[in-house]
Amino acid sequence: MDASSRHPKLARGCRLRATEQGAVLLMPESMLRMNGCGSEILKRCDGSHTVEEIVAELQAVYTGVESETLNAEVETFLARLKERLAIVEV
Repeated sequence: MDASSRHPKLARGCRLRATEQGAVLLMPESMLRMNGCGSEILKRCDGSHTVEEIVAELQAVYTGVESETLNAEVETFLARLKERLAIVEV
């Protein structure tokens, strides 16, 4: 499945929360602290944005990053969260 047809969203039981120390991804029985880019990606993982759309929106935010680099980082980030069962694709 290519990036234009994949719609990632947080898995059931997973939530992105803002804290005084920054954003965290709450998952059943664990949590992950998110950096700025990670939380920006997860904010867009709502099941309506494609991976391609997420990358395009982030390109407008992180203007100094090459499109190919940003795409690779988003793909890697989503793959890692999918392995941890925090992301599903609809």
